[in-house]
Amino acid sequence: MTEIRRDKWETASGLPLKPFYTSDDVPQWHREKIDAAPGGAPFHRGAFPQGYRTKPWRIFQLIGFGKPEDENERIKFLLEQGATGFIMEHDRNTADHLYDVDNPEVVARHEDVGLTGAVMQSVRDTEICLDGIPIESRFGHAGGGVVQHAPFALAAYWTVARRRNIDFSILAGTGQSDFFLTYLGCVNKQQIPTGPGLRLNADIMEFCDRHLPKWVPVSIAGYNGADTGLNAYQELGALFANLVEYLDEIKRRDSMPIERAAKACGGVSFRLAMDLFEEASKMRAARLMWGDLLGRRYGITDDRIRSGLRIHCVTAGSAMNYSQPLNNIVRGTLMGLAGVLGGIQSLGVSGYDEALSIPSEHAHQMSVRIQQILRHESNAAAVTDPLAGSYYVESLTATLVEKAWEFFEEIQQQGGFLAALDSGWLHARAHENQQADFLAQQNGEKVIVGTTHFRDDVSPFEVDGFIGVSDAFDVAMERLKEVRRTRDSARAGKALRDLETVCRGDDNIMPAMMEALDAEATLGEIGDVYRTCFGDWDRPAITQR
Repeated sequence: MTEIRRDKWETASGLPLKPFYTSDDVPQWHREKIDAAPGGAPFHRGAFPQGYRTKPWRIFQLIGFGKPEDENERIKFLLEQGATGFIMEHDRNTADHLYDVDNPEVVARHEDVGLTGAVMQSVRDTEICLDGIPIESRFGHAGGGVVQHAPFALAAYWTVARRRNIDFSILAGTGQSDFFLTYLGCVNKQQIPTGPGLRLNADIMEFCDRHLPKWVPVSIAGYNGADTGLNAYQELGALFANLVEYLDEIKRRDSMPIERAAKACGGVSFRLAMDLFEEASKMRAARLMWGDLLGRRYGITDDRIRSGLRIHCVTAGSAMNYSQPLNNIVRGTLMGLAGVLGGIQSLGVSGYDEALSIPSEHAHQMSVRIQQILRHESNAAAVTDPLAGSYYVESLTATLVEKAWEFFEEIQQQGGFLAALDSGWLHARAHENQQADFLAQQNGEKVIVGTTHFRDDVSPFEVDGFIGVSDAFDVAMERLKEVRRTRDSARAGKALRDLETVCRGDDNIMPAMMEALDAEATLGEIGDVYRTCFGDWDRPAITQR
């Protein structure tokens, strides 16, 4: 193939690029910040002066398929391979909609059950999934990526800890409870409205503030917005618009100091895509925006809080391609490197077989090895904020901040983040970018090696997609029957009635949720309470095409 000529040079977000940069390209407002040291204001250079020398990033992979014992086995495998934490994934068919496996909607697609996460319908399933895993000393993500599922997933994890007599004060981990995932990206057929969803997240934040000081209760996942179509500065602007909803709600409740509220939602998740310098600059921009927002809008002056943004990143699943899939190992490495250069605290590298299936054991192992090579062989972790002072990187960081705040203000003009979801405005912005990206691939303007260009009729880089266990549905059905048959039905019934009372009122939902889980109420039964009390989200028309 002849050399590919580019007539237009720009970042993945469409920001125009010059052939080279000088100090004149760095705006004056940002030029004054360049010489600041990591660990202090204005915070874009990182939270810790010693960086990865004293606080290496967490190797944190998403794990889950089949039965709880299948997920348990894979978690243990990755911890043995060098992962320093784990992210539980619940079966999407049941968890996202709060269905038990005997729900007709699940039965109709029973072959998909366990395909993307382990089936966990009661605390008994969570006990199986965590069996032999020392959660008192391992940083865990309890699952609950979806807003309405998060209270169940967290309560199940914490109930397992309580049954093991683990003091909540030492339990470290994170939740997610993300609006981007099922209100913007993979829109659920049935889920609670955004207002009750905000209430649940604020309840989780308050509960953790009182009982689990080392737990990060919510994690805004800009990743899910970006993989839906938002570009880098839109991902930033939308994430901070979501953050404002949380902090304003806690401020309205006057239930905890705003400094502690900021800490509670100061663990966020971004997508790492293939534009190396834009992605690294995005992390620097995020820290600068966090410190600025907390000081300007909420009057927080404590630098420990304003420098406390904790960033988890996942390499873009959408960047992993079906054709020549071993090329995805290179893509995962480059995207991971962007995060490391940007100073993130936690990283998950998508499997090279992402476009084919959930990760095989070998793909998962390779994701861990990529991070170990970055950490121990590349020397990329030796110096904090190694890109600082580059005219290009500093200019790009400043531009992303400016564009992100502009997008943030556009969202505020829609009535805020939740209103922008309810109306479909945010979906339209993501859709516009999706369409533009698709056209760029179709007309050859965007080069994807092995897909749009440099294709092989017979690819030497073929791998088999991972096929999980086939008995997940049948086993889950039998376990559901066993729970209903052997539990204390009177206690479970009372716990569900008490949960309904709390949902209809203003009290924090988590104590009642904890009791319901300990009484072995099931996922579907809790979902029925939600559906009765909260109703269903009125999806915007753009999601119903």
